[in-house]
Amino acid sequence: MEQIELHAARRDVLGKKVRFLRRQGITPVHVFGHGIESLALQCDTASLQRVLTRTGQTRLINLKIDDEKSPRTVMAREVQQDILKGSLLHVDFYQVKMTEAIEVDVPIVLVGEAPALKDKENMLAQELNTLSIECLPANIPDSIEVDVTSLAEADQAIRVRDIIPGEGITILNDPEVMLVRIAVQRMEVEEVLEAVEVAEGVAEAAEVGEEAKPSEAPDSLG
Repeated sequence: MEQIELHAARRDVLGKKVRFLRRQGITPVHVFGHGIESLALQCDTASLQRVLTRTGQTRLINLKIDDEKSPRTVMAREVQQDILKGSLLHVDFYQVKMTEAIEVDVPIVLVGEAPALKDKENMLAQELNTLSIECLPANIPDSIEVDVTSLAEADQAIRVRDIIPGEGITILNDPEVMLVRIAVQRMEVEEVLEAVEVAEGVAEAAEVGEEAKPSEAPDSLG
């Protein structure tokens, strides 16, 4: 597996003052993990962004800290971004132990073509975008593929129980949860039309009620 490296330096700037680091193209980060002391670090924002684009939150990163001889094996656990600008604000890295299993959410990728989609009224509805798994860090897959070629008819579905994970991987989701299903668009359109008809009926009833009210005569002046 390709080794992805990221360089970091220890950080003395804490709290609200970190905004000055961001203006200099530096992102504050933290490293934490089971049985280790949490570290306040900082990374070059451009380099950090490139690494996160490649790794997401499932791949391992060799984090090289300036004053340490050996890199730490970490994963991005939480990435905070500016809602409006999309720029990085803060990243939490989890330091893993290669001999201890960890829990991680892995993206689901649909592969193949469902025969049911030959009917234009059918559509493919993905109900779950990630799977929660447990495995050793070295066995974490980039994604889990779900083959949809078995979906030949409307209302057919693939559930968690239908997925066979790789060796050493345990899926933690409820086995009965649906991953993907064949939905019928026509039914959904009919439901919308029914809702519109109900709304129109309510409006018409309100208009009739208004017309039925006696008009108020003006006060006499005599």
